[in-house]
Amino acid sequence: MKTAAIQSFFATLQAANPHPVTELEYTSVFELLAAVLLSAQATDVGVNKATRKLFPVAHTPQQILDLGLEGLESYIKTIGLYRSKAKHLMQTCRILVEQHGGQVPRTREALEALPGVGRKTANVVLNVAFGQPTMAVDTHIFRVSNRTGLAPGKTPLAVEQQLLKRVPAAYAVDSHHWLILLGRYVCQARKPLCHQCAVSAYCDFKPKTTG
Repeated sequence: MKTAAIQSFFATLQAANPHPVTELEYTSVFELLAAVLLSAQATDVGVNKATRKLFPVAHTPQQILDLGLEGLESYIKTIGLYRSKAKHLMQTCRILVEQHGGQVPRTREALEALPGVGRKTANVVLNVAFGQPTMAVDTHIFRVSNRTGLAPGKTPLAVEQQLLKRVPAAYAVDSHHWLILLGRYVCQARKPLCHQCAVSAYCDFKPKTTG
């Protein structure tokens, strides 16, 4: 994708959705962290169903610890890999309480030191909670970035680095939301819906699908 097209690509996405937000439901930074940790290899819809029951009962690190491992598992057992996720979330909550006063840290290094929190999860928290222009490259963003020619790369990290270079600063904070939504609903894995895509004119993918 030529540099000139990138500006138009994001301007079009912004015009259609000026204030994009994550589809994960949360009311605090800790709830966001917990939801993103639970969302690995799971859908946002599935995570939201579980956290709608969990968060009214336990929405702080100490409250999660007070549930105990089995108690936590009972709330999230509908989510894939729930046992390992429950263990990671409990360990993370203990570190937050013991080392961070129950607060979610604001640095990548401290976030990535939490069990179950990788680079992608840290990027989501830094972006959504703290407004940093990070790129959380999930399967949707990886596919869209490569398919459109926006930020080609063979690994999520390579795509992330390309996006950080190529996305104009004016769009940097919101861009990962637009790309996720584009990949989830339009530029889908099996067959992109090019005929429904607002940015197909700027995209390198050929041949375009027609319905």
